Amino acid sequence: MRNITNHHRGDVAVAHAVIFGSAARDIGPHRERRRCLPCVGVMIHQTIPLSRDYNDAVKGHLGLATRVPVRRLEIRLGKMSTVDFFDLNSIGSDSHLQFMNWAADNNAAYDYAADTRGYTYGLVMEYYDKNWAARFGEMPMPTVANGIKLDWDLARARGENFEVELHPSAFPKRQSVIRLLSFINHANMGSYREAIDGYLSGKDPVPNIIEYREQGRVKYGFGLNLEQKLTAMWRVYGRAGWNDGRNESFAYTEVDRQVSFGSDLRGRAWRRKNDRAGVAVMINAISGDHRRYLALGGLGFLLGDGALNYGLEQIIEAYYTAHLWRGVYIAARRATYLESRLQSRPRAGDRGQFQFPFRGQRTFCEGRQRIALN
Repeated sequence: MRNITNHHRGDVAVAHAVIFGSAARDIGPHRERRRCLPCVGVMIHQTIPLSRDYNDAVKGHLGLATRVPVRRLEIRLGKMSTVDFFDLNSIGSDSHLQFMNWAADNNAAYDYAADTRGYTYGLVMEYYDKNWAARFGEMPMPTVANGIKLDWDLARARGENFEVELHPSAFPKRQSVIRLLSFINHANMGSYREAIDGYLSGKDPVPNIIEYREQGRVKYGFGLNLEQKLTAMWRVYGRAGWNDGRNESFAYTEVDRQVSFGSDLRGRAWRRKNDRAGVAVMINAISGDHRRYLALGGLGFLLGDGALNYGLEQIIEAYYTAHLWRGVYIAARRATYLESRLQSRPRAGDRGQFQFPFRGQRTFCEGRQRIALN
């Protein structure tokens, strides 16, 4: 990671230029063979103070300041991952050290703007106040579903994201977070209904959504993201997501409806303060048009086997992450698919993580919200 920093205090804006290498959500939904490692992030970050009061902050690859104004405007421009800023959850957003299933790492119904590696370019603007924040992001969409090339004509293809983050005082001295998300994607999408009609009329031998793509089509959706600290060692979270499911899934998953919930427990109770254990339940579904398209033999960029029988996808995932030494962690993970007809069944697996501390500070969350373990 290479950082170029310029700090000014008081009422003067603080600017950062950050270049960071490949991180986890590793290379997006579909990996692509390359001879060299791509640069996945180049970003200009401007912070405009709006108050004289400051809070402590943890340095990371998306922010270098150790203190930030309580009230501030942050502007970022460059190559980034949309979910480094939207739909974050400190219990379920880090595929390195927490859950690995896509439906636990993010809202599976959030078809956020991204290329096949999970990255895009964009502008993100965030306003922070004492107990709430709001953010907006504008990003180009890929030219085709799950494509590597982005469409730079924002008049016809773009992803618009808006999120409000609230920090109510639900429990004394226990952090509560509520995030309300909405998104609207404009892209060269195919219509499930038109593909179905083309097949039933005899025009097409099988439903083929690619033949019914049209510039300017829209997919929109909403998300609810909750997290609650119950004790010093125990936290719970939940997500719910919905998108209209009329036009083709384009960038993340083919899920149109989702509910997930889970918790994590810190290892201090068994004298392993830097260890964590977690469990999550995920329930995924698709829209009526999407379901019928797949049942008639249609294919999406992730789903379809010639005639897919529909059923809710129900998953339970558990993990244990153990701290070995300094920034070295090892983890074991097990996923059980109670009912899975939306995607292939990945096997249970183990993983190792080498998390290098910055100036002795151990952290437990990849991305913008870095949660200190000490």
